[in-house]
Amino acid sequence: QVQLVESGGGLVQPGGSLRLSCAASGSILRIYDMGWYRQAPGNQRELVASITRAGSTNYADSVKGRFTISRDNAKNTVYLQMNSLKPEDTDVYHCNAEVQSWNLRRNNYWGQGTQVTVSS
Repeated sequence: QVQLVESGGGLVQPGGSLRLSCAASGSILRIYDMGWYRQAPGNQRELVASITRAGSTNYADSVKGRFTISRDNAKNTVYLQMNSLKPEDTDVYHCNAEVQSWNLRRNNYWGQGTQVTVSS
């Protein structure tokens, strides 16, 4: 079994910054793609940012130029640096990881979510 634990959320003023972390633990052989999600308008899940094991990144248009995703494979951890935050960024942010366990099974796992609130 694999667990993802998120941290770093909180309350910040518009224009401020936060750094989210998500650490995976458990039966892990290798982690492939990792990403951060939030709820888009219409309650659809939105991919905020993703990163491959080799470091190739992808961002939602709404966060390009403001957010940066990175990872530390040795620590099984993914980060999301959020700068120039806007009130519309307020949401619960969930991390996701595609994990290959020691039994060679590959599954997607979700973190519990961390609240980001941008308000003056």
